[in-house]
Amino acid sequence: MVTLSSVDELQTTEEALEKIKNSYPELFKKLLHIVGLTRAFQFKYQYMGCLIMDEDASEFTPEFVMPSVISLYKEEIQKLKDDPDIHILQKTFVDYETIGYAKISMLVLGQSPESLLGASYIK
Repeated sequence: MVTLSSVDELQTTEEALEKIKNSYPELFKKLLHIVGLTRAFQFKYQYMGCLIMDEDASEFTPEFVMPSVISLYKEEIQKLKDDPDIHILQKTFVDYETIGYAKISMLVLGQSPESLLGASYIK
């Protein structure tokens, strides 16, 4: 997904994520775990976001990955979704959907909004 973001949008998203980090530290910790796992498995962030948001992820499902790895990944996603405050994260994803799951993930990992400016094609 190609996204074009302004620095203001990115900073606002970063602030929203910081609020989650401070107000719901366990939820943020689980999100950070999932983002890190997504990166380690080299899965698309769009796939991660679709699973978290209960959207159709079939277009972004990793190919040539053992079913056991996909199953493990989905179990970890479910642990995040089982958090009693998951609605806070899902609302944030909806509120900042124009940023895209990839850039939101990069912000979760600590990248600065300025480093994510302009068009990017991060899956």
